[in-house]
Amino acid sequence: MTEQTLTETIAERSATTTHPGGHPTAATHPGGHPAVPVSKVDYNQRPMLVFWETTRACQVACRHCRASAMTHALPGELDVAEGRNLVDQVAGFGRPYPILVLTGGDCLLRADLFELVEYASGLGIPVALSPSVTPALTPEMIERIATSGVRAVSISLDGATAQTHEGVRAVEHHFDDTVAAIKALVAAGLTVQVNTTVMSENLDELADIAAIVHDAGAHIWEVFFLVHVGRGVVSGAITAEEHEDVCHFLYDASRYGFIIRTVEAPFFRRVVTERRAGMPVPQTAVYAGLAGRLTELLGESDRRPSAHTAATRDGKGILFVAHDGEVYPAGFLPIGLGNLRERPLSEIYRDDPLLRQIRAAEFTGRCGDCAYADLCGGSRARAFAATGDALGEDPACLYQPAEGSRAS
Repeated sequence: MTEQTLTETIAERSATTTHPGGHPTAATHPGGHPAVPVSKVDYNQRPMLVFWETTRACQVACRHCRASAMTHALPGELDVAEGRNLVDQVAGFGRPYPILVLTGGDCLLRADLFELVEYASGLGIPVALSPSVTPALTPEMIERIATSGVRAVSISLDGATAQTHEGVRAVEHHFDDTVAAIKALVAAGLTVQVNTTVMSENLDELADIAAIVHDAGAHIWEVFFLVHVGRGVVSGAITAEEHEDVCHFLYDASRYGFIIRTVEAPFFRRVVTERRAGMPVPQTAVYAGLAGRLTELLGESDRRPSAHTAATRDGKGILFVAHDGEVYPAGFLPIGLGNLRERPLSEIYRDDPLLRQIRAAEFTGRCGDCAYADLCGGSRARAFAATGDALGEDPACLYQPAEGSRAS
């Protein structure tokens, strides 16, 4: 796998087959919904992504931060020996190894970061970093990242203007520094992912952010849909109808040379499936405005859409390890499953009752009735934040399943 980029690795693991009934993925199922792709990967055995919150320390106090990060490290962080043990446990899932994403806080504040990167890379584990844009991200640091064995780096950009982005990041000149960092990381030969959290404050700027992603040469645009945890409880979530509009817009944006992925919006995969089957776009002012602005900025595109549709969700293909070794289904779903200081990571992932229910799509409400329950399954984090039930329906999805559609 050493010759593959992270993008290629993800694309390979995202491969899908047809609906269990044998219907082609572009066809329409007799029940009225497009045929639903089914993953080839057995997520019961191994995750695709393991996120390790290497530290809570961060010099940026973002208004929507999941971790409510602070300027100093918290007591109880995994030390370097425990970090190496975590890497060994990721390798213990077997090949193809999960991708290990070192996040935070700001992972650059770990003094042993590159020792851990070197150790993981030496085992053949794909490693990605999610640093903050601070004075620590110097040209020398970017060069070190590029030569360390790191496959990809993600950088957060939450507005198309300094006013919007810095209103979230609360750091003067952070917008210009962020765009410059994205371009420098691309120039260094890294696979670069731009992360954007959708909020009411930046909804109208999404097309302009897409243009920045395009013009900077970034490879992936990962769009986070707000869940009210951490500092996100004070940020402005958009409506269910606007979630739908944004998903259709993102499908359009995926024609412009970069991969689109979503976080806590698995219903994007339903929208992708519907659009591939020729279903119409929303007749709404929000969608029309975003789609029109995208064309205005980047012109028409006849490229094939590059929309990521791997059937992962919190606890299915995804696992999150906190700074203190506590394991969660995902960073936005604060239900502790155990601590890797006490139980093996593979045992937690494979045997935890809640994760088994999530992977089996044993949901209630509309998510339980939906034909897209496996491909999508709704945001478990949002369901938990809204109702206290991690298996409940996702209130951000407006889709109404047809009666009996899950059984078909």
